[in-house]
Amino acid sequence: MSGFVEKPEPIQVPGLVHLHTGKVRELYQNEAGDLVMVASDRISAFDWVLPTEIPDKGRVLTQLSLWWFDQLADLVPNHVLSTDLPAGAPADWAGRTLVCKSLQMVPVEAVARGYLTGSGLAEYQESRTVCGLALPEGLVDGSELPAPIFTPATKAEVGEHDENVSYEEVARQVGADTAARLRQATLAVYSRGRDIARDRGIILADTKFEFGSEAETLVLADEVLTPDSSRFWPADQWQPGRAQPSYDKQYVRDWLTSPESGWDRKSEQPPPPLPEQVVTATRAKYVEAYERLTGTSWS
Repeated sequence: MSGFVEKPEPIQVPGLVHLHTGKVRELYQNEAGDLVMVASDRISAFDWVLPTEIPDKGRVLTQLSLWWFDQLADLVPNHVLSTDLPAGAPADWAGRTLVCKSLQMVPVEAVARGYLTGSGLAEYQESRTVCGLALPEGLVDGSELPAPIFTPATKAEVGEHDENVSYEEVARQVGADTAARLRQATLAVYSRGRDIARDRGIILADTKFEFGSEAETLVLADEVLTPDSSRFWPADQWQPGRAQPSYDKQYVRDWLTSPESGWDRKSEQPPPPLPEQVVTATRAKYVEAYERLTGTSWS
């Protein structure tokens, strides 16, 4: 059992129809048929959406995504139409709301990896492959791959695991042409993001994208290159052969699996609220990632 510890009630706004409550985002549709995405301060770990929020997290994700969309505009179009607050929306939505194109979403998590870790490492240790792609011998946790690879996954519901799938399975699901364009766009965007991050002292180890289609054109959607969708490592602390320090919710995961939390991950009990020091440290990680990548201070 997993999912929401406490599922929130969506805010009702005149002129907007609530469509979906995700792990982090609330999704609405306006009267013009556009999507309105609102990034909350919720945080998830181990397939649970935790009862404790991280202040400013939703705004950091939204503003960082907007910054990246600008950096990537010459590679792929994106879904953003406006950042204007819908009429009647609560003031708290400011800075965390995007009005977006309504797209036909590709039912695949488009994952790119430039370094070996996470589920990719687990598969590599068993078979020397990741999503069926053969890799050289001798790689360890944190190793840089010879070249970035496209390792797609299925999209899971809240509380479920995404599952890695082969490129051939993606081609079977969405067609060979779409699969080829998806792989090309994913690796191009990853490579641009990796190079920009590297110039700022950050390693982009891996990331996942979501794409939709508009008149046969792939459009980058949802969030992009944030600490929620990516593994960012400080370059000056990179040391293959161990788990790397990161700019994401690893601090939360570490606390939940520590004796201090008192939580048994293998039980069916929901995780406990986060203590203030964990909330503060996690917020600082998100803000630091934003500031180092964009070169601007968070206010």
